Amino acid sequence: MFDRLRCPAAEGFAHLHGLVESTKQAFLLRDRLVTDPAYLKENPASFLTESALTEMAGRIRPDTAAPWPAPPQGGDTVWLGAVDAEGRAISLIQSIYWEFGSGVVLGDTGILWQNRGVSFALMEGALNVLRPGRKPFHTLNPAMAQRNDGRIMMYGTMGGEGQPQTQAAVFTRYALFGQELQAAVTAPRWLLGRTWGAASTNLKLESRFDPRLIEALRLAGHDVEVVAPFSDIMGHAGAIVCHPSGVMEGAADPRGHGAVAAF
Repeated sequence: MFDRLRCPAAEGFAHLHGLVESTKQAFLLRDRLVTDPAYLKENPASFLTESALTEMAGRIRPDTAAPWPAPPQGGDTVWLGAVDAEGRAISLIQSIYWEFGSGVVLGDTGILWQNRGVSFALMEGALNVLRPGRKPFHTLNPAMAQRNDGRIMMYGTMGGEGQPQTQAAVFTRYALFGQELQAAVTAPRWLLGRTWGAASTNLKLESRFDPRLIEALRLAGHDVEVVAPFSDIMGHAGAIVCHPSGVMEGAADPRGHGAVAAF
């Protein structure tokens, strides 16, 4: 959707405003549609067609923020990527959801059970109503992209509703605007909506953004809150890129304790 907005460069108003407004369109669709695949009423692939993406992009006003918030959905998550000597690559998220999951430890193993079941609704007729064997709603979405030039990019983060937004930030900076991988991960980030440890759903921006950009977003109608320069609520992102030559590069987030290692 974002690529249809024809954003000219990274880090400016058009980049941030366009991704934030694209996020709103995606979240509205998600909250209306997403449930256990066995219970889906519409084919998700139908929203990835050229016409559907163009229609959603057409709802975005280039200089005005759409109303927000939509009602938020009511952990502890880690992303990792790995590549072996033969080039097999994975992008993986492990999560127990809330900071201590369910609070229940499995026997004497030390394994802590997750509590994704809180995403179910008990009200009959709800989109994600509780049923035997039904899968709960979640925000986990480890990402991988294959570029036309043969590069394979694995990337992801923890952070609730911030996950797809951080992925969009890292991917667009690296793949669309040519930033170095580590710079794309380190650069200032934003968060629209709710993440772990925060109940508010406004647009949070790290204070390292240009004050003129922050003011421009406010004037466009965004409910902006400025947070710390390397805020934990922005997630702990990471990325690995495998080049056709065999060269691999990686990036870890200065907001967390992750690292890139080769052995």
